[in-house]
Amino acid sequence: MAESARALSEHLELATRIEELLPRVDEIGRLVVDCFAADGRVYTFGNGGSSLDATHLAEELVGRFKRERRPLPAQSLVVDAATLTCIANDYSFAEVFERQVRAFVRAGDVVVAFSTSGRSPNIVRGLAAAKDMGATTILIGGGEGGPALAHADHALLVPSESTARIQEWHAFFLHAIVDRVDRWAAGE
Repeated sequence: MAESARALSEHLELATRIEELLPRVDEIGRLVVDCFAADGRVYTFGNGGSSLDATHLAEELVGRFKRERRPLPAQSLVVDAATLTCIANDYSFAEVFERQVRAFVRAGDVVVAFSTSGRSPNIVRGLAAAKDMGATTILIGGGEGGPALAHADHALLVPSESTARIQEWHAFFLHAIVDRVDRWAAGE
């Protein structure tokens, strides 16, 4: 079997297991809607490919997904290279999200961390800080969720150890969440 055929087979096999997570996806969409309805904000972060998913979620909320609607207050904590390198240089890379969370997050906000393993110290510390600040914490991860799971009020964990398969489903999750928020913001 060709490598691409094997990857597709793994992806399709996961689809049957992802179906049981759909009520949780809907619940997280409602949490984000409730946050915005209460004048809260959404903050996202992740490393590597997960940083792109975090940015994608935030920018779909600020922009729009499928419907014309007002911009929603969301921010990815990974997009400012000067901030990331400043914190990493002056403190440590493990603190890059924690310090930003402590600077911006308020009780009632939603903080979403994307991580394929849940083991990165900056992810763990960022979620822990968000929880301390009174935010609703969400981990969109994979496998067992790693140490980050201990700091997540809600989790969507792709039942796989493959980074590629996990990130493929992260894109599905974020699109489903944004679609739910879009419908609310557009008054549907």
